[in-house]
Amino acid sequence: MERALAVVEGTEETKQLVREAGELAAGVDAELFLLHVTTEEEFSDRANTLASIPNYDTEYSVDQARDGARQFAADIGREVFEGLDVEYEAVGALGDKQGTILDVAAERDCDHLFISGRKRSPTGKALFGDLTQSIILEFDGAVTVTTV
Repeated sequence: MERALAVVEGTEETKQLVREAGELAAGVDAELFLLHVTTEEEFSDRANTLASIPNYDTEYSVDQARDGARQFAADIGREVFEGLDVEYEAVGALGDKQGTILDVAAERDCDHLFISGRKRSPTGKALFGDLTQSIILEFDGAVTVTTV
């Protein structure tokens, strides 16, 4: 492993995964990127909420959404790696989670990906799709998954 990407969410399971990714990356002297993706739906919801506040004239921009996602990843990294000697770069993105995760991994030339999954039946995966499964199938490298 030379460059790893850990997908960051706000769950305790994801925090444990990020910590393990950091310890592993530090142990083999690999670069570590922490990525949080804000979806278009989350962006729209936040923009609409802010627009509905009386006397609030500031728009919520795409750049603010990306910066907020980057800051979220940085905050999780700071919390998870407190007291550890783990270096990482926080990355924030806006878009479809699957495509964005794969794009960022390719842009950063990552050879390992860490992601949290959800336990779902095969029928549930077929009906609702499964981000983790699609990442495993599409990513050209090692994928470490924890399930919630």
